[in-house]
Amino acid sequence: MNDYPQLGGEFSVMHHTQLIEQLMDEKRLPPFDFDKTITYHDPCYLGRHNGEYDAPRNALTSGNATVVEMPRNRNNSFCCGAGGAQFWKEEEEGDQRVSENRYLEAVETGAEVIATGCPFCKVMLGSTDSAEKEGGPEVLDVAQLVASRLEGIQAMLDHHRPEPPTPPTQGAALD
Repeated sequence: MNDYPQLGGEFSVMHHTQLIEQLMDEKRLPPFDFDKTITYHDPCYLGRHNGEYDAPRNALTSGNATVVEMPRNRNNSFCCGAGGAQFWKEEEEGDQRVSENRYLEAVETGAEVIATGCPFCKVMLGSTDSAEKEGGPEVLDVAQLVASRLEGIQAMLDHHRPEPPTPPTQGAALD
C-alpha cells in the first residue's frame, strides 16, 4: 500500500482482505464456505489507487461461495470516493445518488449479499433508500462475512488461552 512515502515512511502495510487471503493460504483460516450468492464491490482506494483486486475475491472464493461480478468492477468500478473525503461532504446535484446507483447495480446481479473491503463503502451502500427496504441484499465487509463462518472460533481461542493466575490466599506472604 502507499502510505506516506513522501514523508520518508517505509511501512509494510497490508489491507485486511490481504491478511485474510494470506491466513487462508497458510491454512490458519479455513476456506470461506457460504451458501448465499455474493457480489463484490471494489473500493476505489483499495482497487484503483492501490491495484488490489484479487485478495478479497480470493478470500471469498476460497471455499464453495458463489461470487458474481457487477458489470463495473475492478479498475472500472463505480465508487463514491468516500475514502477520499467524499464521505464528509454533501453530495453534488445529479439524477441519482452514487450509492443508490451502485446498490441497484448490485441488486441486478441477483446476489443476496454485497461484500466490500472498505468501511466507507459499507456505509455508502447500506444507507441507500433501496437498501433500507426489506428483501434487498445485505451489505457486509469481507471480514464480517469470513468471521460469520468461523464456527467454533471462540472454543479454539478459549482452548489456547492460559489459565489466569490463582490469587494468593488470605494471609499468604507475597514475594
